[in-house]
Amino acid sequence: MENLAKIAEEQFDIAIAYDGTWLHQGAPMTRMPMVRLFASVLQRDAAGEYWLITPAERGRIAVTDAPFVAVGLRIENKGTDTQALYLTDNIGREMGVDAARPLTLRMPRTGGPFVPYHQIGGGLEARVGTAVYYELVELALAQGGPDATGRLSLLSCGVYHPVGMTEGEG
Repeated sequence: MENLAKIAEEQFDIAIAYDGTWLHQGAPMTRMPMVRLFASVLQRDAAGEYWLITPAERGRIAVTDAPFVAVGLRIENKGTDTQALYLTDNIGREMGVDAARPLTLRMPRTGGPFVPYHQIGGGLEARVGTAVYYELVELALAQGGPDATGRLSLLSCGVYHPVGMTEGEG
């Protein structure tokens, strides 16, 4: 196996915009198979830097906020104790919201109110897009509303996940 220390490191001219668009030299990447290939080798280090790592090279890329955006929602067993939420990201991957891949609330790097992020593993996350966010909030309000602290949460795969906070919180 090749020694990782010998792999060339560089800054790739690749960036991921706030809306999840992958850019090369400032222009959007339009070939989804290429974007999926790059996404498959995307990693995040302990310092929060994003890297594309292959057996031959590794390069740092710029990410405005989160590398992915959740753009679709599917619900199984809606309103039951076995309810399961599945989010689809902007490159077409569907992943469950569960204990291993929870929702967390944080402020986007660009500022603004707290929003949910789907932790998808390896330090990578998908920011919940606006339309999906509103669907989650509507579902949380229909399933009991905010708790005593003003937090809205939803059950998915046996775990409650935060989806928002009432005005004045956070």
